Amino acid sequence: MDKQDCIKYCLTQVGSVHDYQPLWEADRVKVGGKIFAILSDLNGRPCISLKCSPALAERLRDEYQDIIPGYHLNKALWNTLFLDGTLEGTLIKNMIDISYQEVRALLPAYVKKSLAAGESSKAIQ
Repeated sequence: MDKQDCIKYCLTQVGSVHDYQPLWEADRVKVGGKIFAILSDLNGRPCISLKCSPALAERLRDEYQDIIPGYHLNKALWNTLFLDGTLEGTLIKNMIDISYQEVRALLPAYVKKSLAAGESSKAIQ
């Protein structure tokens, strides 16, 4: 998966919004105003930073050479995945899903309710 594929997939999540932060030179994808994906380049390599549980973060870093502690982020909760090599698209999509769910779970109740309403109306269509 490249950066554009990742952004497209992120935007399939209910309530997700994409923007670009020039100061960071990075694309961001948010839900409820909170970032769940940051896409940038690190040392000339395209990458995506995603949130997950500390146990999963450690396990993935041990298992995959192209997953490192979150660049400029809380290293216990965020991983940076390089997009130019060995990582399978399925793994990247699963990690995007997990990051979205981790961030969504911490949103205020009224925001979660609004997102749930969006899911319901989407299911009806």
